[in-house]
Amino acid sequence: MKLSRKQRNVGGRVVIYTGALLASLFCLFPFYYAVLSSLRSGQELFTPVWYPTGWHWDNYVVALMDNGIARSLLNSFLVAGITVGLCLLVSITAAFALARVNFRGRRFLLFTILCVSMFPQVAVLTGMFELVRFLGLYDSLGALIVSYTTFSLPFTVWVLTTFIKTIPVELEEAAIVDGAKTGTIIRRVFAPVLAPALATTGLLAFIGAWNEFMFALTFIISSAKRTVPVAISLFSGASSFELPWGSIMAASVIVTLPIIVLVLIFQKRIVSGLTSGAIKG
Repeated sequence: MKLSRKQRNVGGRVVIYTGALLASLFCLFPFYYAVLSSLRSGQELFTPVWYPTGWHWDNYVVALMDNGIARSLLNSFLVAGITVGLCLLVSITAAFALARVNFRGRRFLLFTILCVSMFPQVAVLTGMFELVRFLGLYDSLGALIVSYTTFSLPFTVWVLTTFIKTIPVELEEAAIVDGAKTGTIIRRVFAPVLAPALATTGLLAFIGAWNEFMFALTFIISSAKRTVPVAISLFSGASSFELPWGSIMAASVIVTLPIIVLVLIFQKRIVSGLTSGAIKG
């Protein structure tokens, strides 16, 4: 018995929606359980439940006040925000040169940038440590800004170069005819067109700086200058045999919320940025 075209379409939609639902549950359940655990205390944490049985907000108060997460949040916002600003400022100008200016060795330079973006952090930890000490930035937020910017730039430059190559040259030529200089062309012509790509690369750079742990643990020793990943890892209980899981889960929820908010705000630009550069034509 053959199925009609309408029945096949309905069946295909059911399969797609079912797969999307399962994927969403798989991705969202850890966060849901973290929220659930953050609202429990004492022995309740060791009893598995699937829905809230109480609303204990003490864990959030302890995480923010007693364990210094509030100060670490400010440090992380400052470091991640400056990192994103520096990355976008440098990468859009570098991408313009790599996409529009013909010079010897351009392809080799692009290939080198792509290779650098593949280096693991641990491979350059010693070199970055020596650079930070040479610049006098050890135990300061500047050390993290320099480190994160260095690691984020190759990816942002590569992505923006690819996007600029898809922009018609006629737009740039029209601006030149009107007397616009290079800086004006970048600000008034390329920046608005590249808004989806800037939002995508900026958000990825922000997430990378927000979640980074190794450099933050190595370059910062003062408790007042720690970022949130390190601060959460150093949570301690009333004794050496106790782990404050409720406070840890509360801090994890607090740290995750800014990323969720940013993704919801820029979701349309992110989707556009991830797809518009995929097809050239």
